[in-house]
Amino acid sequence: MELKDRDEQTKLEMKHRQEEDDLYRKFSKHREEENRRIREEIQDEWERELERLTNRFQQEMQIKKRRPDSELGALTLRHQQERADLEKNMTLRRDKKKESLTRKMLEHERAATAALVEKQSHEMMELIQERRSEYMAESSLYLDGEEAPPYPARAPPPQPPLVSKFHIYTDPMEFSDVDKIAISVAQEDQKTFTDLVRQLVGRCATDVEKARTIFRWITVKNLNNIQFDDNLRGDSPLGLLRGIKHGTESYHVLFKRLCSYAGLHCVVIKGYSKSAGYQPGVRFEDNRFRNSWNAVYVAGAWRFVQCNWGARHLVNAKDAPKPGNRGKSDSLRYEYDDHYFLTDPREFIYEFYPLQPDWQLLKTPITLHDFEELPFVRSLFFRYGLYFSDPNTKAVMFTDSTGAATMRIAMPAHMQSSLIFHYNLKFYDTEGDGFDGVSLKRFVMQSVVGNIVSFRVHAPCSGAFLLDIFANAVTPREYLTGEPMKFKSVCKFKICCAELQTVMVPLPDCASGEWGPTKATRLFGLVPITHQEALVFAGRELEIQFRMSRPLADFMATLHKNGVDEKRLSKYVHQNASDDIVSFYITFPEEGQYGLDIYTRERNGPTAIHQNGSTEKEKHLLTHCCKYLINSSKRN
Repeated sequence: MELKDRDEQTKLEMKHRQEEDDLYRKFSKHREEENRRIREEIQDEWERELERLTNRFQQEMQIKKRRPDSELGALTLRHQQERADLEKNMTLRRDKKKESLTRKMLEHERAATAALVEKQSHEMMELIQERRSEYMAESSLYLDGEEAPPYPARAPPPQPPLVSKFHIYTDPMEFSDVDKIAISVAQEDQKTFTDLVRQLVGRCATDVEKARTIFRWITVKNLNNIQFDDNLRGDSPLGLLRGIKHGTESYHVLFKRLCSYAGLHCVVIKGYSKSAGYQPGVRFEDNRFRNSWNAVYVAGAWRFVQCNWGARHLVNAKDAPKPGNRGKSDSLRYEYDDHYFLTDPREFIYEFYPLQPDWQLLKTPITLHDFEELPFVRSLFFRYGLYFSDPNTKAVMFTDSTGAATMRIAMPAHMQSSLIFHYNLKFYDTEGDGFDGVSLKRFVMQSVVGNIVSFRVHAPCSGAFLLDIFANAVTPREYLTGEPMKFKSVCKFKICCAELQTVMVPLPDCASGEWGPTKATRLFGLVPITHQEALVFAGRELEIQFRMSRPLADFMATLHKNGVDEKRLSKYVHQNASDDIVSFYITFPEEGQYGLDIYTRERNGPTAIHQNGSTEKEKHLLTHCCKYLINSSKRN
């Protein structure tokens, strides 16, 4: 826009600011009146109760005035205690009333603010569209058949997008330039939304880039931690965000407001979300999990944005630059969750359910009951490209008569070599994670076959359990260092066992993680020759062989059996490495179920440089390679 257009936009913004000032004055006046009403009600009630208490005390004193002084003193002490209790009770009642009132007023103020922003955004869009139409008419853009279709003047109805997010961009680094703009602008304060949005979108070439800079500005700004003065004025730099200070304006309403200044259609969608505190199996029967989010019209379709969930902390936050000081910006890294920018509807529906079915943006909308039954997944699930190989996988899984239930997660081909999974099992309604002194983890068998990772739960008793599945993407080199890895939750399941007809015993007490040789191949280049499956059936003797595809050294194996000390079993395991073949020989002292842990390390470790300049190969500690579950019996 030219200077004239900018002046018109600023003029409209000043009109909107005046409307906001009037609204905030109404809020303030209403709050004062309600607080005064509560104080007066509590004061009147206090005076009545105190008068009743005093009259009763005086009557009792009159009756007992000829009693010993000790009885009169006890009566006085009792009266003083009752008065103190009354005062404490009235204070609690006052605070509870104020809390309830504040919550109701805030709900009302948020609704009023959202309604005002809705009106103002419409007016701003009208102004921008009017100027846009004039510009396009003057430039005769409509006559050029090769030009992209113009941005719609009116907000289109909700429809499923024709192409996925992947067709818009495949790597967030494609936005590195516009992200830098958002980060730079976030380090300064602006006095008007007009200036703020112009700084954000002035160099953007597409509507997607405009939405991106606004999204990144909100995720970088760390709005929840901004310190506001009590006497904040609307025309001050931070006055732009006073709605955040008062709690009347959410991230979603702010995103909609900024989009209108950028000429982008945007809506605030209300519904349910599987947010903090939610567990699989919970029903949406009240307002506990009500939430809001946005849809913005870009790239020819409505697309979801969740700024609040997309916001992440600033790495090295203590070094964050002060407003106006941009000296350290290059050394800072702003973390955020890209999943919540232009999220595909088929993924978004796992976490968010709109009250209006059309805003699912799905060709076939689902019901609230369907939403409750969808597996409880987190954004990392989709970031790793995971999916459920069994379409019947639900948030709540039921065991069979033996107490068994299996959850299967599929990995994309490009992630199979780097993904490592972990899990935790505990009772659903308590924090307990043990049964008869044994960790519940030992009642889960995790294994990988091809691109499928399976978690087979064997419930040790009837009841409900919570299975939390974690994942992390690491390179073999990172794994071999033996450094602790940080796993993050990708999905959770509620496991229900109505009855148990078979007594389950825990798995042998081996190292945590997956069973089977797949991990050995993936991370160590050890290819199984004799046994490709996690479960092995053997007689009283067993030989397991691997082929090394790269140099490994110092193999070690440990044998485990429930009720038997590990040291007693050490003499029954031997290993031998010859050329590229490594063999493990096991002799079982008795029939039963055993667990075999195998450890190794790389022969050619990284080079360590000493202070005197000399070098030597570092020796890593032995790292867990894989494990087998072995059933030994005379019949095999």
